[in-house]
Amino acid sequence: GRVIARYQCLSMRLTVVTLYGVFTNHYSANGPSRCLLLELLDISVSELLLHSSNQGCSMWMIQHCARDVLEALAFLHHKGYVHADLKPRNILWSAEEECFKLIDFGLSFKEGNQDVKYIQTDGYRAPEAELQNCLAQAGLQSETECTSAVDLWSLGIVLLEMFSGMKLKHTVQSQEWKTNSSAIIDRIFASEGVVNSAIPAYHLRDLIKSMLHCDQGKRASAEKALCSPFFSIPFAPHIEDLVMLPTPVLRLLNVLSDASLQCEEEYEDILEDIREECQKYGPVVSLLIPKENPGKGQVFVEYANAGDSKAAQKMLTGKIFDGKFVVATFYPLSAYKRGYLYQNLL
Repeated sequence: GRVIARYQCLSMRLTVVTLYGVFTNHYSANGPSRCLLLELLDISVSELLLHSSNQGCSMWMIQHCARDVLEALAFLHHKGYVHADLKPRNILWSAEEECFKLIDFGLSFKEGNQDVKYIQTDGYRAPEAELQNCLAQAGLQSETECTSAVDLWSLGIVLLEMFSGMKLKHTVQSQEWKTNSSAIIDRIFASEGVVNSAIPAYHLRDLIKSMLHCDQGKRASAEKALCSPFFSIPFAPHIEDLVMLPTPVLRLLNVLSDASLQCEEEYEDILEDIREECQKYGPVVSLLIPKENPGKGQVFVEYANAGDSKAAQKMLTGKIFDGKFVVATFYPLSAYKRGYLYQNLL
C-alpha cells in the first residue's frame, strides 16, 4: 500500500514513470501479491554508459538527463518524498515523451518519516546514508536523518560517470575521495582521455561539485541546481545520440543526391517512393526533405508513435535505395516541430 500510494502521487509528473494501474496476482508462489502496471520505457542510462565505450556521453545527452532528473527530483522533494535509490539503471528514456524518467520507488520514503533503514545502492550512496546503513546493521540509531539531499549526491555521481564514461564505485569509496573529492573531480575534467574535455565544461563541473558536498546541508537542492548556467548552454546531439534514443521522428541519410533535389519531377517521384516505403511500418504523419541547408537532402519522417519509428529504423538501416545504403537515425520531435535542423551532428 505504501509504494502504490506513492506511485499514484508521483505518476502525475512528466519525468517520473507513469502508473497505469494496480492488480493482484493470486498465483504467486508466495501468495497473493500487488503488481504495478507501468508505462513501457526504453534504454536506461546504464545501457548508454555501456555504449559510450569509456569515452563518456555527449554534453547534449548529459544536459538533457540532468535537467529531466532534476525536474523529477524537484517535484518529488516538493511533495516531501525522497527517491533514495537514484542510479543509472533507474533512469530510463521515454521515446514517446522524449525525456528521461525516474523509476523504482521501492526504497523511497517521506522525509522526516523514514521507514526504510538501508537505502541507496553501493557507489551512489551519500555519506550520511552510508553512516546510517552501518549503524542500522549494528542495531544502532543514527542521530542524523537522511534527507532529500541524498538524491542530489546520487545524481552528481551519475552525471560524473556520464561525463567520464567510467564507473566510479571504487573511486568514491577510496580514502582520497573522502579526503579531497573536489581534486578528483577536477582531475576527471582535465583528463586528456575524456573526449568532452575539449568542450568548456566548467559549468557542468561546478554543478556536479554542488551536488557532492559531504555536508548535506551545503548540497544544492534540485530547484537550485536547475538554475545552473550549465542549462543555458545550447548543445546539439551527436549522431550516436540519435541512434540510441528513439523518438517518433526518423531521419534518413545517404538517400538523395544533389541532382535529385534539383530536378523537380525526380524529386517528387523519390518523395512518393519514400513515403510508400515508410508507410509499411505505420502511418506517416509528415515527411520533410529540405532542399537547402541545414538538413539538405536528409529525409525526416514523423510517425504517429515511437513504436512505428523504431520498427522503421530497424528495417530501413542498411537498406539499398537508389543504389545507396540508407543510414537511419532518430531525431528530436521537439526540434523537428520547431523546424530546427541541427547542423553539427557528425
